[in-house]
Amino acid sequence: MRTVALAVTAGVPHFELATACDVFGVDRSDLVDPWYEFTVCGPASVPVGDRFHLEPDHGLDHLVRADTVIVPACADPDEDPPAELVDAVRAAYEAGARVASLCTGAFLLAAAGLLDGQRATTHWMHAAQLAARYPRVRVDADVLYVDNGRVLTSAGKAAAMDLCLHLVRLDHGSAVANQVARRLVVPPHRAGGQAQFVATPLPEPRDHSLADLLSWAMRRLDQPLTVEQLARRANMSSRNLARHFTAITGTTPLRWLLTQRIQRAQELLETTDDTIDAIAAATGMGTATTLRRHFNRTVGVPPDAYRRTFRSARPDDAAG
Repeated sequence: MRTVALAVTAGVPHFELATACDVFGVDRSDLVDPWYEFTVCGPASVPVGDRFHLEPDHGLDHLVRADTVIVPACADPDEDPPAELVDAVRAAYEAGARVASLCTGAFLLAAAGLLDGQRATTHWMHAAQLAARYPRVRVDADVLYVDNGRVLTSAGKAAAMDLCLHLVRLDHGSAVANQVARRLVVPPHRAGGQAQFVATPLPEPRDHSLADLLSWAMRRLDQPLTVEQLARRANMSSRNLARHFTAITGTTPLRWLLTQRIQRAQELLETTDDTIDAIAAATGMGTATTLRRHFNRTVGVPPDAYRRTFRSARPDDAAG
């Protein structure tokens, strides 16, 4: 997935436009070389929000040449997306491109027929509208993003960043995606299934009641932790802990633990020669069979295939 094209049209919102440009359009060849070839495709002059104008690199016909097409939020989801943009995105998909929408960009993917029969998401404020207008789309308003392989959709605003980092993770591995997130000063990984709307804003790492507990658990991922153990450590009942977990992280204790174990496994697969059995033990999975089952279901490929694809090159590899 070497080339990324951003499809823009009049009134495209600032945030999602800037998100895609920051993730894919900034040269990060010091992390992985080559980095993406990034282009902006649209009409000759595109109003951005109500203050700026953008001069695209190419016309919409150039989308068909891209490996990945990013469709940012639309100016007004109440209006039908421009027919020429719908046709250009559909043509890019039919030519083999991976297509990802940010926020209300899902309306354009639905108009192009790319979401028919598929699970998809968008900003929670517009999810009912998307479902009503396009009944063949299975709209899920409770997640940050949905990955259907070649068609991906995200919820609003910050979830657009989560999806863009997810694409980097798919293309270049967890270590590179984490480095990009660190430079952008955003969380390195929020799973797509996490709730997009939680009772309280996601806090800073040390600024909430479960901070010590999460840190304690992260140091013990090699152990078979249970909800009861976590509750005792937090001096709460299991039910009270579950309520706090959902309010603070948007997910359950066990789902959070699984996400952390899978992410640790990704890092070990990329950076070490440890066997699958050793990584299963180091991440609290117990056996290679259990790790393979959870890893394949969560990441989409077996651990061995992930290692071959995303293994970080070491100096001794380069020397050879």
